[in-house]
Amino acid sequence: MSAQRLKPRKVVLAYSGGLDTSIILKWLKTEYDCEVLTFTADLGQGEELEPAREKALLLGIKPENIYIEDLREEFVRDFVFPMFRANAVYEGLYLLGTSIARPLISKRLIEIAAETGADAVAHGATGKGNDQVRFELSAYALNPEIKVIAPWREWDLTSRTRLIEFAEAHQIPIAKDKRGEAPFSVDANLLHTSSEGKVLEDPAEEAPDYVYQRSVHPEDAPDTPETIEISFEKGDAVAINGEALSPATILTRLNEYGRKHGIGRLDFVENRFVGMKSRGIYETPGGTILLEAHRGIEQITLDSGAGHLKDSLMPRYAELIYNGFWFSPEREMLQALIDKSQEHVTGTVRLKLYKGHVRTIGRWSDHSLYSEAHVTFEEDAGAYDQTDAAGFIQLNALRLKLLAARNRRLKS
Repeated sequence: MSAQRLKPRKVVLAYSGGLDTSIILKWLKTEYDCEVLTFTADLGQGEELEPAREKALLLGIKPENIYIEDLREEFVRDFVFPMFRANAVYEGLYLLGTSIARPLISKRLIEIAAETGADAVAHGATGKGNDQVRFELSAYALNPEIKVIAPWREWDLTSRTRLIEFAEAHQIPIAKDKRGEAPFSVDANLLHTSSEGKVLEDPAEEAPDYVYQRSVHPEDAPDTPETIEISFEKGDAVAINGEALSPATILTRLNEYGRKHGIGRLDFVENRFVGMKSRGIYETPGGTILLEAHRGIEQITLDSGAGHLKDSLMPRYAELIYNGFWFSPEREMLQALIDKSQEHVTGTVRLKLYKGHVRTIGRWSDHSLYSEAHVTFEEDAGAYDQTDAAGFIQLNALRLKLLAARNRRLKS
C-alpha cells in the first residue's frame, strides 16, 4: 500500500530510540503529516530507556504521546513460560528469543492505538526479515482494520549513507559510532540476544569473540562446577534453590548463572519464513538452563504417551511461533493441549553448570510416575511379573512374523 493511499491520522510507532526508528519517526511526520505516538517496551534488553523518551521529545513528540512500559513480567509469564512448557525449539536448536517478543510488542501497539484513537501502527523491521511478518500478523489478528506502516518497504532510504543524510537534514542526533557501518545488528530481551549481519554474514567464518555479550567464553568459565535447583509448578519455574521468585526474576537469575558458566551460545544458520537462509549468533543463557530443567522434571512426571505426543507436536508449535502465528487458532489449540499435559509437571530438578554445559543430575516430585519397585535389579516383591513380557512380545511380533513369512515364501 502506497504512502499516498494510506494517509493515517495518528500512528503508534514501535520506537527504540535508536537511529533507525528516530529516522522513521521523522519520516512518518514528514511523509504523512500525521500525529505520531511512540511506544518503547522494556523486555529486559538491558538498556536504559529514558534516552528514548528524551530523543522522542527532541523530535517533537508530546510528553503524553510517549509510552515507555516495563513488560518484563508479562513477557516471561504470558509468552516465554507458555512456550517453554512446550520445550519449543526451532529447527532443533533455536530457542525463539526474538520470535516470542514480537507478539507482545504488537499487542501493546494495538492496545495503545485503541486507547488513543490511532488508526495505524508502524515498525522498523526490514523487508527481508521475519520480524515484519511477526509484527503484522499479530497486529492484524488483534485488529483486522488497523493500518500497518513498514517504512523499509516504502521509502527510498536504501543505504546507510541515505539514512545519515536524512538524519542530518532533519536535525536528528547521530551518535559518532553510527556514522560508519555497524559491525552487526543486535536484538535483545530478557530471554536472549540475537546478532546478525555484516561481519557475521559469511557462515564459513567463525564469529568474533566481541559478538558475544551475555556469556563468558566457555573456556574462561569457572573451573569448578556449580549446582543449582529449580522448582516447578504445573510446568512453570517458581523457585531457584528453594527461593520463590517471580517469572522475570527467575529468568534474570538464570541468565546470571548462564553468563558465569558460558552457557547458551549458538551459531546458527536458519531458514527464514520469507524464504532465505540467514546466519545468527544467539545467546540464551537462562533459557538453555530452563529448558534442560523443564525436560528434567517432565522425565518423571509426564506419562510416556502424553510426552511422546507432545514431542511430536513441538516442531509445529515452534514453527508457528517462528513464523509469527502466536495469535492463530492453531497455536492456541496446541497451547491448550500442552497446558493440559503440564497439570502434574511439578517438582524440583538439580542441575550441574560447567563450562558451557548444563545437565540434569537429579529430579524428584510428589507427582512422580517413577517406580523404583518396578525397575529395580533387586527383588521387586511381586511388583512386576517378568513372564508377562513373553505374551507382550509375541503380540507385537505377530505382524513382523507374518511379513517375514510372506517375503520368504515369495523368494523361494
